[in-house]
Amino acid sequence: MDITPDKEMVKPAHYASAYSEGFMHKFGGIHFKFPTFKHDHPPVIDVNEVADERLTMGQRVADTVASTVGSWPFIITQSIILLCWLVLNSIAWINRWDPYPFILLNLALSFQAAYAAPFVMMSQNRQAEKDRLTAQNDYTTDCKGEEEVRHIMEHLDHQDTLILQIIQRLEAQHNDLLHRISQLDPEQAKRLGIDVQQASENIIETSEDVSGNS
Repeated sequence: MDITPDKEMVKPAHYASAYSEGFMHKFGGIHFKFPTFKHDHPPVIDVNEVADERLTMGQRVADTVASTVGSWPFIITQSIILLCWLVLNSIAWINRWDPYPFILLNLALSFQAAYAAPFVMMSQNRQAEKDRLTAQNDYTTDCKGEEEVRHIMEHLDHQDTLILQIIQRLEAQHNDLLHRISQLDPEQAKRLGIDVQQASENIIETSEDVSGNS
């Protein structure tokens, strides 16, 4: 692909300078500097990872016990043991170590409930702390998102203002150009239209040549 520019397309330095000065003159007074915003927010954190790093040995044991007690295998195993206990003490095949009304069984179940409840409560407290951490992280994320959206809206509002100013300038220049053309003689206006048409055709031909070379 040939990307060497044509000699006719190369603009001299004084032409580029004059074009730049003309552009600044046409759009003078329009502030093209957009509002800046520094993204200095804290990084996004993984709540589960942070909560797991803060776990102590006691909390890990409490979670293990709570997950074991609150599972179907534990319920099924305990039900089988209780059923065997009741049957063996009722028919007394070998020895009746806990006759009716099964006082030893009630004592064992009371001990189990007395020790299982604190483990479950510790696990629930840890889960409540994790929920508070999640809520705080969600609040921080919402604040960051709201600030980002607010700056985006300010940026868009500034763009709309610039576009309206540019349109007003272009309309004023268009009206001024129409006014100057109306003051020309018919012959001069006709020659000017012919020159503009020829210049447009030359630009189209040049662009087609560039496209063909590429």
